[in-house]
Amino acid sequence: MNRAEAADLPDDGALRTPERLRRRASRLLSQLSMRSGRLITEGLARVDARKWHYAVLASLQEYGPGSQAELSRRSGIYRSDMVGVLNELAERDLVERAPDPDDRRRNIITISAQGRRHLRRLDKVLDDLHDELLAPLSPAERDQFVQLLTRLLDHHTRSS
Repeated sequence: MNRAEAADLPDDGALRTPERLRRRASRLLSQLSMRSGRLITEGLARVDARKWHYAVLASLQEYGPGSQAELSRRSGIYRSDMVGVLNELAERDLVERAPDPDDRRRNIITISAQGRRHLRRLDKVLDDLHDELLAPLSPAERDQFVQLLTRLLDHHTRSS
């Protein structure tokens, strides 16, 4: 439990966060984001994976091979961090690097057969973690929640 969580629980265990804070969507999203991030990071660590591994493998599976720069744009991973992520994935034989025939200075990254199998395992791990995260919601509420979050993110991504 971190300091913010401890501040919400007095000795008797009753919630003491002021109501005006509990009504603020920004605070609720921030608190849930912290808990979600921790749950996902710890869950993936138990299977020796990281969020960035999943993001790269999912991008390669959905959109096909790409350069490091393309993968950076697709996944949101900084270009400077992408090399490290790709090194980790290549060491595990989850991706393959080959020189770009159009530009020998670039590599084209492709998901390997082992990478596709690993991605399916990670999908299952993440499905279970999301079930844990969204446990209080019904399946219909989960779908609606994801749709609303997507709409908010899409709006603010276009705005910035």
